[in-house]
Amino acid sequence: MDLKELTIPRIHTGLLKREFSSLDLTKEYIKRSKEENQKINAFITISEQEALAQAKKIDDLIEDNQPLSLIAGVPFALKDNILAKGIKATGGSKILSNYIASYDATVTKKLKENGGVIIGKANMDEFAVGSSGEYSAFGPTKNPYNTDYVPGGSSSGPAAVVSDSLATYALGSDTGGSIRLPASFCGVVGFKPSYGMVSRFGLMAMSSSLDQIGPLAKTVEDAQIIFDIIKGNDPHDATTIKDINEEPIDHDLSHLRIGLPKEYFNGIDKRIYDRIHEIIKEAEKQGAVIQEISLPHTEYALATYYVIMTAELSSNLSRYDGIKYGYSDNEAKNIFDVYLQSREKGFGKEVRRRIMLGTYVLSAGYYDAYYLRAQKVRTLIKRDFDEAFKNVDIILTPSSPTLPFKIGEKMKDPLTMYLSDVLTVPLNLAGLPGLSIPCGTIDGLPTSLQLIGRKFKDDELLDIGKKFEQLLK
Repeated sequence: MDLKELTIPRIHTGLLKREFSSLDLTKEYIKRSKEENQKINAFITISEQEALAQAKKIDDLIEDNQPLSLIAGVPFALKDNILAKGIKATGGSKILSNYIASYDATVTKKLKENGGVIIGKANMDEFAVGSSGEYSAFGPTKNPYNTDYVPGGSSSGPAAVVSDSLATYALGSDTGGSIRLPASFCGVVGFKPSYGMVSRFGLMAMSSSLDQIGPLAKTVEDAQIIFDIIKGNDPHDATTIKDINEEPIDHDLSHLRIGLPKEYFNGIDKRIYDRIHEIIKEAEKQGAVIQEISLPHTEYALATYYVIMTAELSSNLSRYDGIKYGYSDNEAKNIFDVYLQSREKGFGKEVRRRIMLGTYVLSAGYYDAYYLRAQKVRTLIKRDFDEAFKNVDIILTPSSPTLPFKIGEKMKDPLTMYLSDVLTVPLNLAGLPGLSIPCGTIDGLPTSLQLIGRKFKDDELLDIGKKFEQLLK
């Protein structure tokens, strides 16, 4: 079987028609994963025994003619900051290199209850800190299109896994673009739901007011199937909302009002600019109404994001102290040295940098000048989107200002690396859903467009995304 051609509906049909078994399918994925992982380092852990046992259960259900969920028997991967009981969960960090999860994240539980087969835990930038996939304690993930290039981060492993057909789909986390950017760099679909639509229980917290779990898949349809399963209110996560029943809308491109924020097209790679505008012209031919809009506070979004994110990160990572669990420096002479040396040796350079930045902006002398002001600007950014959506149905932008860059190219200049997120962070600040859809390659490297939807109108966004996907074929 050609794993590259398999989607969730195709596998579901194949299982029901007895064209193949879940066990045989899982074995094929595991075999390919072991071979390819030596080249692209997309997995930290391949959970072979757990996957085969789950696949066997699904085959028994099929044999007994039991009803099956669409994802039953379908192999998937989890970013290594999402917990799966009994499987190692490192968060891409040395400080948790031997940690075994004692419970399932809510999203993991939902997928398992629907018969999903966990192939393994995917590589990632340490504690989701990074935009390239180079900051993992277990080595950088490499782009399946060209292993000299980065796959994007921080969900580097999940994107590479789907791109290289090592699993049918994967779950990642998105704090400022960490699903959409690697999806763009690896030529797959990446969806960040509205904040509060998906439970974060069992996700290692990076920045609690920005983090959101979402799917990476080969098609928008696959992403929507997964989203429908993992979304919903969770008593373990007070930020999740009650289920929203969206009224069905005709999402034909004809008369769809598409907003193009002028601030998002300044300074991007000209080749990406030209490709996006080719797509815009095609949408126009089908009757879409194109409007230039302005999101005037966009220029402050990146600075606002890095103040809020580092502040929350420094607070969330304080729990890794070398005492409760994880790496502990046994050469320390006293309790204070245990704290200092365990964190110094357990955390990577970029994590330490952001902890220091976050501690600084939260300090008594600078809290009002940085953190409090950033929260006020965040409100202005949200208002920009609210105003824009009074006149348009959807907002279209590039997912990334650049094509994938070479491994090591930006490591020496953190500020340049941070600019990779400039087109994605505003959505996290506003809590909006964002969808990255591949739109071909440029000089052999993938590029994509980003669709931004109204808050809590995630299904509407995904339905429109399907129309764009058809337009791009």
